Amino acid sequence: MAKLIKNINLYTGYQHLESAFMRFTDTIEEVGYMNNFQAKSEDELIDEATDKIIVPGFIDVHKHGGYGLDTMDGDPDKMSIMVNKMVTEGITSLFPTTITQSPENIEQALKTIDQVAKTNPVIQGIHLEGPFINKVFMGAQPEEYIINPDTELLKRWYKLSGERIRLVTYAPENGGIPDFEEFMLQHHIIPSIGHSNATRAQLIHSRATHITHLYNAQRPLHHREPGVTGHGMLESSVTGEIIADGFHIVPDMLQLAFSIKGAHGLELVTDSMRAEGLGNGISELGGQKVTVKNKQARLDNGHLAGSVLAYDDAFTNIQKFTSADINDAVQMSSVNQAKEFGLTQKGNLSEGKDADFNIFNKELHLEATYSFGRRFARENNG
Repeated sequence: MAKLIKNINLYTGYQHLESAFMRFTDTIEEVGYMNNFQAKSEDELIDEATDKIIVPGFIDVHKHGGYGLDTMDGDPDKMSIMVNKMVTEGITSLFPTTITQSPENIEQALKTIDQVAKTNPVIQGIHLEGPFINKVFMGAQPEEYIINPDTELLKRWYKLSGERIRLVTYAPENGGIPDFEEFMLQHHIIPSIGHSNATRAQLIHSRATHITHLYNAQRPLHHREPGVTGHGMLESSVTGEIIADGFHIVPDMLQLAFSIKGAHGLELVTDSMRAEGLGNGISELGGQKVTVKNKQARLDNGHLAGSVLAYDDAFTNIQKFTSADINDAVQMSSVNQAKEFGLTQKGNLSEGKDADFNIFNKELHLEATYSFGRRFARENNG
């Protein structure tokens, strides 16, 4: 039996249908305007979507944890709970993200993600953030475990992950790069510049096509040296992640990135950590104490330690802080990620795609998420 939502304000990812319907099971069967709608006796009408805004499910390629749980816990039961919690904030495709840690801890995390992904297809890949980064811009990454890019180690981890690693954050200035990048490209892994002190001259020769949290933990834009941020702004072939919480990047600088890169050149990420959803208090990231206050997570040295940002807040914030509209926000939250990472069943709401979508009210508050046609109610986020 197919489920039906009708009289909806539908943003498909490729067009806006102001008065529309959508018929679905675990995949989408039919999408169209209401004036072309024909009822079927077997339809199960979902009333909650009537007169609501429908957008594709979100794809977060950079998320460490939330709700008291973390990718680095290396526990399959906790990982399963964490992923399902994240669906309630609108994420229907997730790249659990590691942090710079000991090889043993990283390997345990990779094996755990692989195990859970076999039964939970919300996990669509893995983001390996570190340990191949630069200490100068380590941010909240533990310094003692930082190493130079190591192709043989990456090969080992790729195999341990069940070949699920899809994104690797690294510092291209740290040596051994040609073989390292070649392995990634041969195995459909996106190379991402991050936690890097590279100059524009060094990056011109990099094969990276992605920048991890643009502006943050990288050589900044300067009038005599574009740095990592300037490189990301200048290169149309490079996609930039942005954390739209208003703290990692102030609204004016979000607008600057949007003005230069446009909706097609940016991807919303949360970079959230264990403390997301728990409110103010003490938490941890990579074994380091983190204090959360006023929606900011900081180490004792004052550095921002990831975020406590929920994805539905990122979706609304980018419209609040910049000139982006809903179509632009959909592009940055779903369409771009599906295209970049070859997620052919994701990213837009058309016939044959997975039934992954979010229901927002007119005030842009998330009310429910459907993942493979299964409903998840929005939970309170502390």
